[in-house]
Amino acid sequence: MSIQTIGIIGAGQMGSGIAQVCALAGLSVIMRDIDDAAVQRGINGVTTQLERAVSKEKITAVDKDGALGRITGTTDLARLAAADFLVEAATENLEVKRRILKEVDAIASPGAIIATNTSSISITKLAGSMSRPQQFIGLHFFNPVPVMALVEVIHGIQTGVDTVARTEELAKRIGKTPIRVKNSPGFVVNRILVPMINEAVFVLQEGQASAEAIDAGMTLGANHPIGPLALADLIGLDTCLAVMEVFYRDFNDSKYRPAPLLKEMVDAGYLGRKTGQGFYSY
Repeated sequence: MSIQTIGIIGAGQMGSGIAQVCALAGLSVIMRDIDDAAVQRGINGVTTQLERAVSKEKITAVDKDGALGRITGTTDLARLAAADFLVEAATENLEVKRRILKEVDAIASPGAIIATNTSSISITKLAGSMSRPQQFIGLHFFNPVPVMALVEVIHGIQTGVDTVARTEELAKRIGKTPIRVKNSPGFVVNRILVPMINEAVFVLQEGQASAEAIDAGMTLGANHPIGPLALADLIGLDTCLAVMEVFYRDFNDSKYRPAPLLKEMVDAGYLGRKTGQGFYSY
């Protein structure tokens, strides 16, 4: 069955980014969130990004209008029954994702693939409460979705071979490069990346260097395009903490303990760019 319509659960930064790349690739998109204001923010975000792309001559005004015309916003979960492929892009919380995925599972068409954009949670565990685990898969996009070329395609123990193949085909169709990954906490990229960020927070917490010096060390000394603390602000400190907590719990290894300063900043509401304050002010 050819994938023509994408359903996206969550109109936040990740969900709207996924909507944008899918719509630009010619797919119809149904983007759902819990209220009209959240849906409109998602549509506005896509509009802003597409207008910026037009101004930089990366796409034409016709491309922009066509993409926006292919995106439908809704608060009605039942509208997602029309989708051939659904992507859950909600907050990085096991119970929240389980609840949403069970709701989606109940209304999705029989042949639809259901994917999660989780950055760390077990695909096998999420699939365990679903009626069609063979049609469930991880499809992990990176932020910002329109810019980052990679997607991780993560198969749980129950995921069918056809589901993996069709998901990889979709990833390529929307201009992404998929890598196939076995199910394990954090998969590949975040398994390496987020502990590095956590270690940078430890270095800051211990007073070894300032945030600016730590980031300069990694950009100039390791040739990273962005320092780990600036990257944490971009990702969201709450997301970084959630990933480290998954690692700490699931690997049962003290090397994955979240830095106390990271916890304290999240408790303070200093989540990075999205709140205007993290390791830097925005």
